[in-house]
Parts: sequence; C-alpha cells; structure tokens
Amino acid sequence: MTQTGTGNISRRGLLGAFAATIVAAAPTFSKAAGFIRGAGDIRQLRMYCGRTGESINTIYWIEGKYIRPALAEVDHFMRDWHMNESTTIDVRAIDIMAASHNLMNTDEAYLLISGYRTSRTNERLRASSRLVAKNSLHVKGMAADLRLHSRSVSQIARAASACGAGGVGRYTKSNFVHMDCGPVRSWGS
Repeated sequence: MTQTGTGNISRRGLLGAFAATIVAAAPTFSKAAGFIRGAGDIRQLRMYCGRTGESINTIYWIEGKYIRPALAEVDHFMRDWHMNESTTIDVRAIDIMAASHNLMNTDEAYLLISGYRTSRTNERLRASSRLVAKNSLHVKGMAADLRLHSRSVSQIARAASACGAGGVGRYTKSNFVHMDCGPVRSWGS
C-alpha cells in the first residue's frame, strides 16, 4: 500500500485525475477521486464469497461506459445468500469498492462478508447484533462489508476514506471494513 509521508491527504491531491488504468503503474491515494469521477479507462471488481464459494473477477466499466452484463453479474454475486435474492447494486458502491481495492495495489480478491440484504435478513441480523443498523444501506444495495487477508482493517479503511465518496466503518474485532455510497462519514476503530 502506498502511503503519504504525513498521513494527510490534500483536497487538491484527491481531485487529481487518475490517468493509469488498472493494469498500469501502482496508484496512490491522491488519485482516488479521479478514478471515482470517471477519469480511469477500466474499472474492475475482484471478490470471493466464502458463504457461497463463488468468485467474481469482472471488468464492469470501460472508457466511460458501464457494462450492463457485468453489473448484472455483480448484482447476483452480492445477493442476500440467506434468501437467495438479489437487487441492483448501486454503481457508486461498486466504484468505491473498485477504487479502494486499486489504491491498495494488491491482486488479492476481496472477501465479501455481506453485500445486499433483504429487510427480513437485516432484521434477523439486528436481533442478534447491536452493530447492524436498522436503516442499513445494505438493504438498498448501497453497501458491502469486505476483508483482505493481505491488508489490515486500517489500511482498507484508509483506502476507502481516500475516495471521499461514502461511508467507511472499521470493524477491527470482526476484521472487516464497511463501505457504502451514502453520505461521507466514518466510524469505528
């Protein structure tokens, strides 16, 4: 993972264009916002789901256009496996996951802990954990809980926060990071 010297990220740096593609030189945190805002040529998502045993490695955006069949594949992959139901995953959430992953300069696929959740699944999870939000963005297809074995919760959260494009929750004890495309905010330790 590339780090800045002081740990501070300037607004000017975040607004820098992301000129390299996924297969080019290693990106830095200062290039995240340009990637999110569409300056990249290719966007790719790599994930694995331990619950279903499925993997996904798809290019879902090329030169300014989303690839609908690839997005449908992401929708199915991120389904509520408890109920085997899917929804349309918000492309902003997909972009945040892809940009964060790209910033960490790793080929390891994310481990998907939780993607889309039906209301019924979310209520069941809320009954057993105080950490599950009543109005969770997972229910709207706007959030994912992710892990990388090669990166710490802090490193993943820092990459997601560098995107400046949604919520980032650190769940250090459970070893995952929540990313969503809701309001910019952060929580956890």
